[in-house]
Amino acid sequence: MPDGEQWNQRQAGRDARDLPDAQDDVPDAQESDAARRRRRAQFLRELHEAKQLRDRVQPRRARAARMRQQMRMRTFRW
Repeated sequence: MPDGEQWNQRQAGRDARDLPDAQDDVPDAQESDAARRRRRAQFLRELHEAKQLRDRVQPRRARAARMRQQMRMRTFRW
């Protein structure tokens, strides 16, 4: 157990100040935020495309998923 406690203390002691590249990222906060948004948008586009492909390739599963969604909507109360 002492090894686990030491590991937890080491993990708790780590933060952004311990990383050498952390100071370089601070001025580019807006740029990194924009880059994060671009990466997220790209990921969501690819995810949507993959879901459409899966629906085309597996029509039975897609139909079952649509039916489940319809049942959820029917039983949903406002």
